[in-house]
Amino acid sequence: MKPFEDYYCHFVQTENDIHKAYHDTIYGFPASSDNELFKRLVLEINQAGLSWTLILKKRSNFELVYDNFDIDTVANYGEADRERLRNDPRIIRNRLKINAAIHNAQVIQQLQKEYGSFKNWLDSQFPKTIEAWVKLFKKTFKFTGGEITKEFLMGTGYIKGAHHPDCPIYEKVLQCQPKWLEQES
Repeated sequence: MKPFEDYYCHFVQTENDIHKAYHDTIYGFPASSDNELFKRLVLEINQAGLSWTLILKKRSNFELVYDNFDIDTVANYGEADRERLRNDPRIIRNRLKINAAIHNAQVIQQLQKEYGSFKNWLDSQFPKTIEAWVKLFKKTFKFTGGEITKEFLMGTGYIKGAHHPDCPIYEKVLQCQPKWLEQES
């Protein structure tokens, strides 16, 4: 097991409230809503190459400009929406990341048709090694490399590692029955 200093838990003890609030209420907790899962995926994609602090500061802006991450709305974004997003300084204006969000919303719509929900699709893939998850995400979605996939899965409770067992939030996450617990029993 990694030392406590190598976990986000240690970092938030020395950082500002924006990280602590995310750590204490969202990171590692399972998400049941497809829109929430989509939001977490888009935020992880947008963090690539940037600091998580920047993404947390812009999180409410992302929610606003991406229509609260409503999958159907984002999946139907056209060229005017792409242009609007590319010109909005409140978010990350990277063309590849914007296109990935729209494409991935369309992919999630297809998964919803086939599996009933994005969450059902994720559940149907469980358990996998991190390598298998990364391969699947790269095949299924755009802009999802190893770190993005790992952080998305850890952040939504599909793989272990979001919190150190000595972290007080660890017990709260366990009470929410993250998917990775199924492998522990």
